[in-house]
Amino acid sequence: MAFTISPRIEDFRRRIARFVEDELLPLEEDRANFDAHENIRLDVLEVMRDKARAEGLWCLQLKKETGGQELGRMGMAVCYEEMNRSLFGPVVFNSAAPDDGNMMVLEKAGTPEQKDRWLKPIVEGRVRSAFVMTEPHPGSGSDPGGMMLTTATRHGDSYRIRGRKWFITGAEDAQHFILIARTSDDPRKGLSAFLFDRDTPGWRIERRIPIMGPEEHGGHCELVFEDMEIPASDLLLNEGDGLKLTQMRLGPARLTHCMRWLGLSKRCVEIATTYAHERFAFGERLSKRESIQIMLGDLAMQIEVGRLLVMKAAWALDQGSYARKEVSMAKVHVANLLHKAADTAIQINGARGYSKDTPLEWIYRYARQARLVDGADEVHKMVLSRNLDAEGRGFWSWPVEGEQA
Repeated sequence: MAFTISPRIEDFRRRIARFVEDELLPLEEDRANFDAHENIRLDVLEVMRDKARAEGLWCLQLKKETGGQELGRMGMAVCYEEMNRSLFGPVVFNSAAPDDGNMMVLEKAGTPEQKDRWLKPIVEGRVRSAFVMTEPHPGSGSDPGGMMLTTATRHGDSYRIRGRKWFITGAEDAQHFILIARTSDDPRKGLSAFLFDRDTPGWRIERRIPIMGPEEHGGHCELVFEDMEIPASDLLLNEGDGLKLTQMRLGPARLTHCMRWLGLSKRCVEIATTYAHERFAFGERLSKRESIQIMLGDLAMQIEVGRLLVMKAAWALDQGSYARKEVSMAKVHVANLLHKAADTAIQINGARGYSKDTPLEWIYRYARQARLVDGADEVHKMVLSRNLDAEGRGFWSWPVEGEQA
């Protein structure tokens, strides 16, 4: 096992770190650079995106032929963690959800024609996108295959879409959409994936759902489909491949969330450590108190555990595996870690941490969603239990060099 990264990856990491330090962190200090939903203001974002493009720090996750730098999942783990030292980082480098996952799945599953029409504008930063799967009760959540209610009925050379979706991230600002809908009652081949444009008639945004935390651009929306027509040519993969497409997208997307959350967790520790070294109470620095040292030492350890889990899952994905159990372990651990990091940092900072004088309260409110999005903790633990039942002691086996899994 080699716990090293290539000089090329390290070069990207250093350049991203410098960009974040010099360009993005100063922007966070001025509330005027935030929009009404507590994300980077769009006009400021475009300036920063132009700078990122100019420095070759754009769409690092994609293949070179698509317009990226082809870093692979392990390289992404290193760079995404560095990007999200800033609240604004991922979206500036075009590596934020949901565009990030949508671009990767379109690159992998789209036809040349679909890539040119639907993927290229997202890569170039001309449009935003959304992934339309989750439904309100009693529709699909963590079990799309068994509970999907939105239907796509074939009529000649097109499909007619009827149904309702919600918590669709980025929908209000998106131009291109990937939609998952039911085309049959087959338990494994009953779902299909479609592409549609914002200007397609027959659907509407019912509302932008208010949430407790800061929002991605375009919010989290409820959508209604009333006989929207999608040409059969805009099927992504084949009819019945919707569950396959979902698995292709969500596995890597769950892990990229973890990569970014590690960056935010480290930012929390950074803020807490700086304050602990500066703040005096009862005649000594907070950093000299054993209670504070235990809190920070535990966080440092848990972050490193998260990094190792993420990197192992990234390695497995780079080897061609779905890495289901590796991704589930990383997702549960890092989601809980992010909340703990924000909570601990606020505790150390006291009233200052509870105020808006630091990003800690922003991160704290944002962190609560981490244990829900892309599968709740309990669902991932259930997946792990099923793997344990199936594999027994082999659950903890090491891959052997030269042998296929």
